[in-house]
Amino acid sequence: MVASLVIGIIFLVAGLGLRYWINRRKFYRRSPMGAEGFSSYESSVFIKLIEKIGKWAAYALIIFGLLSLWVYSREKKEDKEQQNVKIQKPV
Repeated sequence: MVASLVIGIIFLVAGLGLRYWINRRKFYRRSPMGAEGFSSYESSVFIKLIEKIGKWAAYALIIFGLLSLWVYSREKKEDKEQQNVKIQKPV
């Protein structure tokens, strides 16, 4: 039960951190005129491809982290309901 909470938090933070890092690199690559500066065409294509893959990976991490947190909340709710049933049952 606690594992899904820890995994959810780790994946959520990792996904948000990856998105932040990619967007920060993109921001600092821009010139004052707003155009992105690359040393060559090949590096432009390669970097944009890697960033696109990284963004999709970040989205997947965020979604997986949110799903893990949801599973944790459902497990916690079910445990609480089971404890209430045990307490309310007459012996």
